This record gives sequence, C-alpha cells and structure tokens, in this order.
Amino acid sequence: MTRDVAVLGAGMHPWGKWGRSFVEYGTAAARAALADAGVDWRDVGSVVGADTVRGGYPGYVAGATFAKALGWQGARVASVYAACASGAQAIAAARAQILAGLADVVLVVGADAAPKGFFRPAGGDRPDDPDWLRFRVLGATNPVYFGLYARRRMAVHGDTAADFALVKVKNAAMGALNPYARYRKRVTAEEVAASAVVADPLRLLDICATSDGGAALVLSSMEFAHRRGATRPVRIRAVSTVTPRFPNTVLDLPDIATDSTLAVAAPDETFRASIARAAYEEAGVGPGDLSLAEVYDLSTALELQWYEDLGLCGEGEGAKLLREGATAPGGRIPVNASGGLASFGEAVPAQAIAQVCELTWQLRGTAGDRQIAGARVGISANQGLFGHGSSVVAVR
Repeated sequence: MTRDVAVLGAGMHPWGKWGRSFVEYGTAAARAALADAGVDWRDVGSVVGADTVRGGYPGYVAGATFAKALGWQGARVASVYAACASGAQAIAAARAQILAGLADVVLVVGADAAPKGFFRPAGGDRPDDPDWLRFRVLGATNPVYFGLYARRRMAVHGDTAADFALVKVKNAAMGALNPYARYRKRVTAEEVAASAVVADPLRLLDICATSDGGAALVLSSMEFAHRRGATRPVRIRAVSTVTPRFPNTVLDLPDIATDSTLAVAAPDETFRASIARAAYEEAGVGPGDLSLAEVYDLSTALELQWYEDLGLCGEGEGAKLLREGATAPGGRIPVNASGGLASFGEAVPAQAIAQVCELTWQLRGTAGDRQIAGARVGISANQGLFGHGSSVVAVR
C-alpha cells in the first residue's frame, strides 16, 4: 500500500498587512486551492485547520471556522496548534485521515492576522509557561533569541555579518518574483548593513516581519487523484513531526537553559537535524536527492543553520555553501525559492502550508520566473515553539 497522498490543489492569499480577519485570508486561500484542484467544496470529506491563537476564540477552532465560512456541508473537522509547525501538523493529520480511509479529499487551511511589531505573550501571569518566563525573566523577545543564535554561529563557526546579509540578498531576489510575497524588492548587502540594528549582530533586514496571509492545500488519496485524471500529481511522501531528545544541549526557543549531560550523554544529533532525518528516512531519500528546500528563515543566520541540519553540507559549512552559490537558483540545491520568510514575514499557522504550496508549484513546473529547472524532490523544514519539529517531503 502506498503511503503517498496527492496534492491536487494549492492556493494562497498574498502576505501583507491588510487589516482584515484571518478568516477572510484563509477562505480566499481555500477557494484558490479548490479551484486549482478542480474539486467542488461539497466533495471535501474533511477540513483540517491550523489554529490562529491570537485571533480570538474562532482561531482555536480553525477547522470549523473555515468550514463554516465556506458553507456547512457535513465534512469531518479538526483543528491543530503547534505554533510555527501548525501547518505541517495539519498536513500530517490530513494525510493520516486519507491513509486511514476516513476521507478521500481533505482541505488543509492556515491563516493569520498578526500583531504589529514582534510577537508577545498573552496577558496574565503564567509562571509555569516557559514562553511567558523568557519574556518576563529575560526580556528575550524573538529578535533577541535570533541575535543570540547568530552570535553562536559567529563564535563557533566564524560566520560574519556579511554572510548573514547574503542570505537576505538571495531571498529578496526570489521574493521579488513571487506575487504572494509581502516584500517584492531586491536589496543589496550594503542596504542590509545600513539597516538599523535590532538585536546585535542582526539588523532590521536580517529578521522576518509579522504578517497577515493565508495558505491552503487540497490533499487526496492516490486513487481519487487517478479517478480525476491526475496521473502524475505531486505527492507528499513523508511528514516529520518529531520532538527533541533529552538532553538538549543547544538552546531552543522558548527555553532559557540547556540540559546537563552529567548523567546522560548528549544525543548524536541536534533537534533540528533529527527533524530532517526522520523525514528522509520515511521518504526513502537523502540530501543528495533534493531538488530544492524551503526552510524556516526567521533570521538570516537561522537559514544557514538549516543548511547544516538538512545535511546539505557539513557542520559549520553553511556560509561556505551560500558563498559558493549552491543555495541560489541555478545552484546545486536552491533554498527558499519562494523568497522565504524574509520576503513573506510570519503568518504563523499558514507558513508551513505555504512552504508546501511552493514545493507543489516547483515540482509541477509552474513557478514562473522563479522556477527551479527539473525539480523532482523537495523538502520543507521549520520548528514550532515548545518542541514541535516539522518537515515535509514532496515528490513528482
């Protein structure tokens, strides 16, 4: 029995700051995905929504919220929250339903209307909440964490601010070609260096913004796809949603300390590396099989880290890979052909789904001016708060 599910449709609402409800963005993305799939809304057997926590009560029941907005028709429903990994976990839930025979067609939707500025904790005192603690005890907003991670790379691997700037230059060039991106302007390394310092050594153009936006996918069984005449659809072959292993010796948001290795030896790999390995093992592929990757570039420095965690190069070689042009279009393994979060900003429940939308368009060969020639295998990777790993392998 195949473990593949077909991606029949992909749709997005453009990222930006639109000042409207996340429901509007998600509904628009869902309708675009349904139209792309050629599937009638009434044929959808299940809806899985990625939760929008800051959107008020409807955000916590995103599956039902989007099902209602599209018109009640009796579909199964589920809602998923895993912070930045919510979209990938929604895809995993949809895939499981299809493989279990519970539904032939599942609509996956995520959308957000993000606050201005950086994310902050909800009100109230919650001393048992590590996210609340890192804000209140350390004052460590997300940009502070990004800056600390960049400093670690500089100290351990010798990365420079100039290396970080090159990531932004690469991603901005691709975002300029993407009609769904919020920022569609090329930038130079000099412009990155001239932007304001936010969390030393990272500058404003090194860090992704908070955004509004939406993304959706229509997934189906392979049998349904073939009945509809889709003989060679893009297929999801693996979804990794792993958690860290104890002891965790690399600081990860929102934790404010690492585990001791006094009694238990450190794992052979980091949390992020384990996310990719699990996806590779399930899909039966490796880094050498990839045509492209979409990674979670909250900051320019974090993109370099993902190169190593995905096995695209050895430890400490991320900046070298970038400078060689391997991760740019035309290179050995293009990364963030969509423009990444550098060009989109964070619409948290939508971003992991948006990554798979980009993989779908690239593997179909319909990505327009940003098309990666001959794309056949793609991987997405991101990490959600509180230990939510996330990676999807798609093939054609």
